[in-house]
Amino acid sequence: SGGIGGSGLCVLFVCVVTVPLLSLLCFCILSCGCFCILLWLLFFFFKQKTAYEMLRSLVGSEMCIRDREWGDPFRVDLHATVRNAVLREAAEGRRPTGRVSLSPDDFEIAETEHQVRAATVLMLDLSLSMPMRDYFLPAKRVAMALHGLITMQFPRDYLGIVGFSEVARVLRADQLPEASWDYVYGTNMAHGFQLARELLAHEQGTKQILMVTDGEPTAHIGPSGEPQFQYPPSQATIDATLTEVGRCTRAGIRINTFMLEPDGGLARFVERLTQINGGRAFFADPQNLGEFVLVDFVEQRRKLLRQR
Repeated sequence: SGGIGGSGLCVLFVCVVTVPLLSLLCFCILSCGCFCILLWLLFFFFKQKTAYEMLRSLVGSEMCIRDREWGDPFRVDLHATVRNAVLREAAEGRRPTGRVSLSPDDFEIAETEHQVRAATVLMLDLSLSMPMRDYFLPAKRVAMALHGLITMQFPRDYLGIVGFSEVARVLRADQLPEASWDYVYGTNMAHGFQLARELLAHEQGTKQILMVTDGEPTAHIGPSGEPQFQYPPSQATIDATLTEVGRCTRAGIRINTFMLEPDGGLARFVERLTQINGGRAFFADPQNLGEFVLVDFVEQRRKLLRQR
């Protein structure tokens, strides 16, 4: 019989040498790729776990499950995800093969929910004295920061905002960036407490009012329904304001006051307020107001958690 030709040797070389080398190369590439993916998943998992543990140490949490959405952290609930895939394949009439194919709709994430809920109304002084003393911008920044804190870290909490000057009005969070002071005289705390109490009447959980102001009450709504302003404050204004404080107290609403001005009249009034309500009062420098309000808010949330 004849010998093997040159083309036969080439084919034999490809089959014996080249194909195994290519197979080995592909295996190495796939192995490296899988190893890199595994490292990335482990890194991402522990990174998210650290963030989760930090959040849990701050406010306390319990786990619940919901569908995964775009932008969610990589915290997949494996049991729920595999269960969804098995049920989906069974509904599609597929025969069990011992392997489960995952679809994007199968994924569910483990979500953190806080065990305690708080309802807060921030009362923001919009009277003319606030910008005259350069207090308004720090106070507004605190309102925006508090809204951001509650939205991001305490999403189950409620935050209402009431601005008050000669009269009070409810503000939405999206109105804060453009909110401004009122070109009128008068600090109508009584009307502000009334609106805050009405907002909190529909909420569950611990209820509180955080009031930021630079002066004592100098206005109230008179019998005619019109605001009445007087400085120094009239006894009618003081009585109307303390009447609303009593109503808030009976409704289980705690009032914490942040005073921006070392005013004797304001201090004496707030002392009477705290005696009736049991809330706390702080004198806060405008530049450190955010630290006072935000740190106090988080500390009170921790206190609520310890009481459970």
